[in-house]
This record gives sequence, structure tokens and C-alpha cells, in this order.
Amino acid sequence: MSQYYKLQEALFVHMQRCIGCKSCEAACAECETNGEEPMIHVNYVNRAETIQTTVQVCMHCEDPVCANVCPTDAITKDEFGIVHTANTSRCIGCSNCVMACPFGVPKKMEQYDLMMKCNMCYDRTSIGKKPMCATVCPSGALFYCTKEKKKKMRPNSTPVNRFIFGMETVKTKVNIMMPKGSTELKIF
Repeated sequence: MSQYYKLQEALFVHMQRCIGCKSCEAACAECETNGEEPMIHVNYVNRAETIQTTVQVCMHCEDPVCANVCPTDAITKDEFGIVHTANTSRCIGCSNCVMACPFGVPKKMEQYDLMMKCNMCYDRTSIGKKPMCATVCPSGALFYCTKEKKKKMRPNSTPVNRFIFGMETVKTKVNIMMPKGSTELKIF
């Protein structure tokens, strides 16, 4: 069993710390399992009013709706909680997963007729390395470590991995950093 699984490291996203440099996108595109496509995306919050950016990455849901709506079982979640990109031999490019994801993460890559998304750099994390995006983020918007270490680093923030979408509660492997005392995030 690798160090990743022994330490239970996780990805932490601190949205307010994103400076829009897109280093994470460039590093992600270098990952050989992505076909030179970034699986993380930097987005503007409201380009007309602010320069604030945020990162969009797969949240690796405990009960991934993207996998649940896939008619061919092309999307799978492994025993370590990683929700993998669609299996190329099974994906029919129907985009059900794209429409179903509450976080808007999966992207249909037209040139491949395939759904692709972040797989938490499984080739790296499964052998104890950090995901590419977390190794290059200069502002600390993306960080990969244990919850205990993150709490020591950011005592005024709380990692949140429970999100409420209307009547649905979604629990994730990835944590969003929120003000201290937050336990969940309601998204309307």
C-alpha cells in the first residue's frame, strides 16, 4: 500500500487564494494520462466586475452522480475514493455525466468523443507523490496533505467536503477551505 493511502492525504482548494496564473492547468496538461489536456480549469468569478479567479477540479464524490448516470459504466470509482475518467473502450460520448455533475466538472472532449476529468493524478498519488496541480500552485490555492497538517497550516480555516444542492447532500474527497466553523456549503 502506498504512502498516499497510509497517510490519507487529500486535495484542499482555497478558492480565495487563486491568483489566476494557470500554472495548475499547464502542469495538469503535462500529465501523460491526460493527452496533453488540462483536467483542472481556472475560471473568472465575474469577469465584468472582478479579476477574482477560482479553480475547478473534480471533487471525487463519495456517491459520484457522473458514474451513476453513465449508461455504459465507463466511469468508475475505486476503493480509495478516486473517480476515474471514462474508460475509452466503454465511453459512448453521450454527455450524461457532463449534465449530471453538480460541480460542472466533466468535459466532453470532442476530438476524442470522450468524457475527461481530473483523476487526482492517480499515477502519481498512488505512489505517494502529490498531484501535478498542487506541486506548482504558487499561492497555496491548491494543497495536498493530511487534514491534520492543513488544520495546523490554516488554523482560521476549515476544510469542508459536504455540499448541499437543494435537497441533495454531496460528500466529497476534495475539501474546499472555508472560514473557521463552517461544516457545509449550500449551493443554490
